[in-house]
Amino acid sequence: MIPIKQRPAALSTVTALSMIALTACSGTATDGMGGDSGEFEPAARVSMIVPFAAGGGSDLAGRAIAEGLEDPTGSTVTVQNLVGGSGAVGYSQFLADTGNPNVLLASETALMTLPTVQDVEFDYEDFTPIMKVGEDFNIVVAAPDAPYETCKEVVDAATENEDLTAATSGATGPDHIAWSLIEDQFDISLDRVTFESTAEVTAALVGGHVDVAATNPGEVVGQIESGDIKPLCALAPERYDYPELADIPTGKEQGIDVTFAQWRGFIAPGGISESARQYWIDAAKQYAKSPAYDEYIESNMLQPQSLFGDEFASYLDDYNDDVESVLG
Repeated sequence: MIPIKQRPAALSTVTALSMIALTACSGTATDGMGGDSGEFEPAARVSMIVPFAAGGGSDLAGRAIAEGLEDPTGSTVTVQNLVGGSGAVGYSQFLADTGNPNVLLASETALMTLPTVQDVEFDYEDFTPIMKVGEDFNIVVAAPDAPYETCKEVVDAATENEDLTAATSGATGPDHIAWSLIEDQFDISLDRVTFESTAEVTAALVGGHVDVAATNPGEVVGQIESGDIKPLCALAPERYDYPELADIPTGKEQGIDVTFAQWRGFIAPGGISESARQYWIDAAKQYAKSPAYDEYIESNMLQPQSLFGDEFASYLDDYNDDVESVLG
């Protein structure tokens, strides 16, 4: 469960016309397509869709997972960035791969937020949960010459109706939710500026085009260490243990009663066979025991909260309820 406070329920399904089209491209029980007629073996080349631009947290996760799956599977897992619509383009293409177990997707919070706020043909239940890799808590950062030293000073400025711009990576991402929770707590409104990736957010922040941003620490720790940006607070239950982040106070220490974790993981298309689903779960469990997994978690400063298959599906049910309570 993520630490947000309320909850309702999830929504859309694929149209009948879409299902006809998807059936035509979903494949058969041969050539690694994972039908019910036998044990599944993946193709020599497997695709990992990343629905966001190269360089951001989703891209880093997708590439790390893809590389980590190559050893237990013997397949080459190739990353494909499909950018647009705050992730909707990549997820929509993935929906068209229903039934094809040789395509995976590096997933995160957009799996729930997109169907909540946009008119898309999918929701999280249209796909097959394989592995939750870990959790990522936002930190709020500013340019080094910004007049803010704490998150509370940002809130105070917004309360006084200062013209304050807050960058978000995607219109529905975890930073968007974090800002919404802060706005709700203090009855303020921030001027949001939306970018397609955290890399673009960081560039805008360093260039002085926006005032503040809420982002994942692994994506900006280099800029924090170099002094190109400064941290204001961590929207986490407690301070990070990582030495590079240990001195950053939590929002709660500053009176900001908001914590929010983005999960990262990967999913398979809907409509795959049980043997294919179990194959990817077993491969994911092998990846979770590897040095490659530890390296990804530590280098990106995540919390190693892994879940697989049905347990991951239950987590997604709760997470979707929480997201809808904020955005629905």
